[in-house]
Amino acid sequence: MRPTDTIAPRGQAGTGETFRPKPPQPPPASTIGPWRWARDNLFSSPLNVVLTLVALYLVGLVIPPLVDWALLSADFGGSTWDDCTSDGACWVFIGARLDFFIYGHYPPAERWRVDLMFLLLAMVLVPQVIPRFPWRLWLGVFGLTFYPLISGVLLLGGVLGLAPVETGSWGGLTLTLVLAYVGIVAALPIGVLLALGRRSSMPVIRAICVVFIEVWRGVPLISVLFMASVMLPLFLPDGVNFDKLLRALIGIVMFQSAYMAEVIRGGLQGIPRGQYEAAAALGLGYWRSTGLIILPQALKMVIPGIVNTFISLFKDTTLVLIIGLFDILGTVQASIVDPAWGRVAIEGYVFAAFCFWVFCFGMSRYSQSLEAKLHTGHKR
Repeated sequence: MRPTDTIAPRGQAGTGETFRPKPPQPPPASTIGPWRWARDNLFSSPLNVVLTLVALYLVGLVIPPLVDWALLSADFGGSTWDDCTSDGACWVFIGARLDFFIYGHYPPAERWRVDLMFLLLAMVLVPQVIPRFPWRLWLGVFGLTFYPLISGVLLLGGVLGLAPVETGSWGGLTLTLVLAYVGIVAALPIGVLLALGRRSSMPVIRAICVVFIEVWRGVPLISVLFMASVMLPLFLPDGVNFDKLLRALIGIVMFQSAYMAEVIRGGLQGIPRGQYEAAAALGLGYWRSTGLIILPQALKMVIPGIVNTFISLFKDTTLVLIIGLFDILGTVQASIVDPAWGRVAIEGYVFAAFCFWVFCFGMSRYSQSLEAKLHTGHKR
């Protein structure tokens, strides 16, 4: 029989009719979709059924009052505490103090410079999550090189006809982003160099890197900031002084670089020995083999650890409050104690938490997409 022939079903042989199979039927609804997921994950055993019902009960106790407080019974319009007349959240406080939360004490007439800095930052970051965006690579290079310099000129002023603004006037979200961005951009390359130095075959280089990493990892960041702000000026020659913000930036960068070095060293240790031997067989020197073969693989393997360090750095910026710098959390705390506003502590902290969550969640999601893009079979 030829492969194209069909067999007539029993009882129809010789009638000239061909057998036509019925099209496949869709699977039962109980085996696919949300019902299958719920059955497999929420109601797969008696214990899971009990835990699911208890969780639903707790959600029912918490969510409806929370929604009522935050949205249904909340006050959104107005400009003073007297406009908060309901029992819900007083979001009027956030609207009235929003400029302070974003700019701090930055002069109102010069805030367009901060807005321009935010716009440039968006132009650098947003295209990175759009894979087919043209010039994405060049925008990333711009964000790591020229953007910090341009932002520094805009914020500090004193050149190109811009009025000078002291760093003591910076605050709110502006200061938080400055601390986090400079810390991230500077800590990664320094951490790479420290990780390579700790694995160096030269005893002096290795010893210096080990001492640096262990010393900075052995003290809390709050002590580093305190030393940078209070103790460091005591060891400087007369007439030499560093800006308080610059001292805080140096302390944050050095502290995070030590942690970043250990994350990257873990990736370097995970590279098979054969990769080093293959690079040597190709005749590549140390720096070319490290930059072209070893380091790209190591960084790809430790993307979760790198992003976790970045997220930790972003949240640790709140500690600058102890040296008199008011980041977004500091401006919220300063506004809460204002007697012109009543009991608005919850609303202020919710707003600050939301701001931190937006940036930290964004970094987390971007790292996951980057992992999926660079995945080349290392997963098990």
